[in-house]
Amino acid sequence: MKFLYDLLIYFLQGLLPILAWFSPKMKLFVSGRKNLLTRLEKKIPPKKNKRVWLHAASLGEYEQALPVMLALKVKNPNLEIIVSFFSPSGYEIRKNNELALCTTYLPLDTQKNARAFLKIVNPDLILFVKYEIWPNYLKVIAKNDLPFYLISAVFRKNQFLFTKFGQFIRQALNSFNHIFVQDQNSLRVLNANGFLNASWAGDTRYDRVIQQLQQDNRLPIIKHFKNNHKLFVAGSTWPADEKVILSSLDDLPKALKIIIAPHQINENHIRKIESTLNISYRRYSQIDLKSDFDFKLLIIDNIGILSRIYAYADLAYVGGALGETGLHNILEPAVFGAPVCIGPNYHKYPEANLFKAAGALQIIENTNDFKKTVNRLTQDETYHKELSEKTQNIVNQQAGATKRMLNKIAKHLEN
Repeated sequence: MKFLYDLLIYFLQGLLPILAWFSPKMKLFVSGRKNLLTRLEKKIPPKKNKRVWLHAASLGEYEQALPVMLALKVKNPNLEIIVSFFSPSGYEIRKNNELALCTTYLPLDTQKNARAFLKIVNPDLILFVKYEIWPNYLKVIAKNDLPFYLISAVFRKNQFLFTKFGQFIRQALNSFNHIFVQDQNSLRVLNANGFLNASWAGDTRYDRVIQQLQQDNRLPIIKHFKNNHKLFVAGSTWPADEKVILSSLDDLPKALKIIIAPHQINENHIRKIESTLNISYRRYSQIDLKSDFDFKLLIIDNIGILSRIYAYADLAYVGGALGETGLHNILEPAVFGAPVCIGPNYHKYPEANLFKAAGALQIIENTNDFKKTVNRLTQDETYHKELSEKTQNIVNQQAGATKRMLNKIAKHLEN
C-alpha cells in the first residue's frame, strides 16, 4: 500500500495543474506550491534562536494550535515559528501572520520534498495538528530524530488508518514522540491498537475561545443593528443550512434580528442568498454607522469577524452538520453563553457529543425543527437561561489542554 500511496502522490503532482483550471481553490493550491522550496530557501533566514515548525491542515486546526504557540512564545519571547498549511483556506487567511517568522504551504508528501523542507526549516521542535499524518514527512522527521508531537488529535475506530489498508499510515504514528488526544475515546482507540505513546490533554480550542473573552469584541455596526432586539446568528453556513434557515424566516418572531455569515462569501453565493429573501436585508460591506438599521437581516460578506459577532448573539446556529461538509466551531458562540443549534451530522466531533450529552445542544433535522427551536429559545426566557449557563459551564470545565501539553513539549526549547 505504501508503494501505491507514493504512486498516487506523484500522479497528483501531474494532475493538479489540470484541475486548477476548473477550481479557484485548486488554483491557489497549485500556484502556492510553484517553486515553493526555492522561494523558501530565500525567504527563511538562518536560525538565530530556538525554532518551532507548526503544521496544520487549515484554519480550524491552526486555531487549535494557537494557544500552544502563544504559551510557548511567552516562555521564550525570541522563539522563531514556522507555520505551514495544507489547504488554501488556511494559508490565504493567515499568510500575513505576525506570530510566525514565515507562513507557507506544505510541499506535497514525498520523501524528497520532506528532506528539502526539513533542511530549510531546521526546527528544534515539530508540532502537527489533529489529522495531519503524512507518512513520508513522518519517516524523514523520525530519521532526523527531532522532537515531534501530534496535538489535539482525534481518532475513531472506523478510520481508514485502522483498517488493513491503512497499516502503513498507522505505522507512521510511531514517529511521534507523543500524541495528545482531545477525548478519552480517541485514547481508547489508540491503546486498543497498541499505541501507548499517547495521553489525553483535551481540546485547546476551549482555551482559545476563553482567550476571546479577553479580547476587544466590539463591533459598532453589529451593536447598532441589534439595538434592543434579540439577535440570532447563523455562522459558517453552507447551502444545506441556508435552505432551512431562509425558508423559515417568515415564521420567526417579528422582532428578532438575524445575521447570516456564510462559509462561502463569493459574489455568486451572496447573490444566491439574496435572491431567496423577501424581507429587508443589507450586506455588512454596504453599511456604516450613519446607515439606517431598520432592516431584518444582515449578510456578513467578509472574513475574520464572526468570532466577535457571536459576542452579540442571543442564540446561534453553527453550520456544516446539516450536510456533509463538516461541523464548524460550536465553541465560538458557546463561550459567550449563546445556546447553539447544529445539524444532525455531528457524531465525529467530540465537543458536539459532549454538549449533546449535557443537554446543551439543539439538533436541527429540518425546517420544522429549526422554527420550533428558534421560537422557543427566543420566547422562553427560563429555557434560554438554562442552556446559556450549560454552554458556558462546559467551556470552563474543559479548559486546560494547553497547560497539559506545555508541561511536556516546552522542555525541548530550553537553552
